[in-house]
Amino acid sequence: MKKGIFIPSNRTNTEKTLNGLSFNSGAPKLGFVLLLLLYIASFVAVVRTSISAGSSMLFGQAIPYHSLTGAFSSFGSLCIIFLAVFYGKTGYFLSLALILTQFPMILTGMFAQQSFTNIAGFFTNLLTLLAIILLRANMSKVEKYQTRLRNQAVTDQLTGLPNRFACSELMGDLVRRNEKFVIAVLNLNNFKNINSTMGEGTGNALLVEIAARWRDIADRGVSGTLDFVTRQGGDEFALIIRNCDSDENIRKTLTYYEAALRNKLTVEGCDYFLTASIGYAVFPADGGSSDVLLARAYSALAEAKRANAGDSIHRFRDDLPTAEHALETERRIRSALEENRLFFHLQPQYDISHRLRGFEALARIKNPDGSLLSPGEFIPVAEKAGLIDKIDYTVFRDAAGFLGKLIRQTHTDVTLSVNVSVKYLMKNDFLKEVQGILDTCGVPPSQLEVEITESVMIDSVEKALQCIGELKKMGLRIAIDDFGTGYSSLSYLNSFPADTLKVDKAFIDKMNTGEASRQYVAAIISIGHLMGFDVISEGVEEQSQLDTLREIGCDYIQGYVWGRPMPPEAAEELLAAPTH
Repeated sequence: MKKGIFIPSNRTNTEKTLNGLSFNSGAPKLGFVLLLLLYIASFVAVVRTSISAGSSMLFGQAIPYHSLTGAFSSFGSLCIIFLAVFYGKTGYFLSLALILTQFPMILTGMFAQQSFTNIAGFFTNLLTLLAIILLRANMSKVEKYQTRLRNQAVTDQLTGLPNRFACSELMGDLVRRNEKFVIAVLNLNNFKNINSTMGEGTGNALLVEIAARWRDIADRGVSGTLDFVTRQGGDEFALIIRNCDSDENIRKTLTYYEAALRNKLTVEGCDYFLTASIGYAVFPADGGSSDVLLARAYSALAEAKRANAGDSIHRFRDDLPTAEHALETERRIRSALEENRLFFHLQPQYDISHRLRGFEALARIKNPDGSLLSPGEFIPVAEKAGLIDKIDYTVFRDAAGFLGKLIRQTHTDVTLSVNVSVKYLMKNDFLKEVQGILDTCGVPPSQLEVEITESVMIDSVEKALQCIGELKKMGLRIAIDDFGTGYSSLSYLNSFPADTLKVDKAFIDKMNTGEASRQYVAAIISIGHLMGFDVISEGVEEQSQLDTLREIGCDYIQGYVWGRPMPPEAAEELLAAPTH
């Protein structure tokens, strides 16, 4: 297979669908019939008027019928030209046939019947014939150019699949015809890691192979439904499914495409095994327009992503966040930032003997009515809207200011952990802002810990390590947050100048479900200790989890079992308690 092009053995379902879209706006068939009837009528009128000796009075003058012959002949020629122009090859060849059949009759009249009044008609028909031949020759060039432009407009250049525009056009056409269909969005899981580690060339080769597999399924119709696969961009694809009568059939089709990824993909001698998350919406049940349906399919995709190892195929539900909901959430975040309704809570961290180590500062937003906006709701929206850096800075500044006040009052030696997103860390003035916080809050840098996720190593290793190195020079502690859910490269971990490793809650939740899960957490803790890190387990909610973590040597605990997030005043009281 030539790179970037998938060539089917015959005319495929995909090509038929694209051609159907291309000619939707062609001239109507009724016009073809009407032009043919008008031509026949004009031909009959030419014959009748040319032999008629009668006349009609017009404005007081006698108008012979034979004088109208030229007008009817010109009208017939115009019908022939319209047929050739508007109805492609069919109209062209019909026009040729109609006009060529007239020449024997004209020549017979001129030479056999000595009727030389037909000379004008002969030259009119000859010129009409030349006109439609020239028009057709020129239109053939235009059609070839238009076909090339159409292919470029509707085709993804890398994979050869139809693109986002083709998907939108087909959805719009199906909505106009009120035809039931499904729009599914398919996103490859962890594909960014492949591009980062193996290079974009390998990533592109994998996309080409995946596209070929999926297009083959659609073109052969083996899923049992009529499918149209498109590439939306990056590692996202869309699938339009027709001829499906139930949710069971829809899931069966989507599972067929998902299963096509399970067979290994080999590129440059390396084997890859990929998975996909899929969200879908159904017309008309889930939305009445293509834009709404696509947005709701993406909402379902986000839910499938959140499900992680659970069900990878999700249909849109009314209780899922939508694009409109995301816009409203973004508006609330901006309003909270402007009106100082962003604040922080503190979740305590303890050593395994239940001695207070410190607190993690967590962002909270209060709505104008006093209710709280869930962090699980506003943090993803803030990341997409480019507001997460403002949230990080505000929480960092305010929480550090609070700790500075406590230190001046109580001389406490607890540690304050603050989250720093990748976007905030990569800001040009990030280090300057951190230094400004240190200068004004009065907290010793050794009592501040910056939590950074592993994904920072994917976005820009060199700049990330440079920023982290500067933070260490300032005297701050560094924690690797959510360990095990991101890049997890031991080579990068070894060069990561961190002090603390935080085990993600997802592993703690499963830790006691089996020996393998328990050993996995134990291995993470051992790796952390081998590299000289303190290890904190997040999301510890049950006594059984606490007991297991004690047994496998975890250093610190954070979770509901010993402390929920609390307002600063409650944290201050906790510090004042004699047994903290």
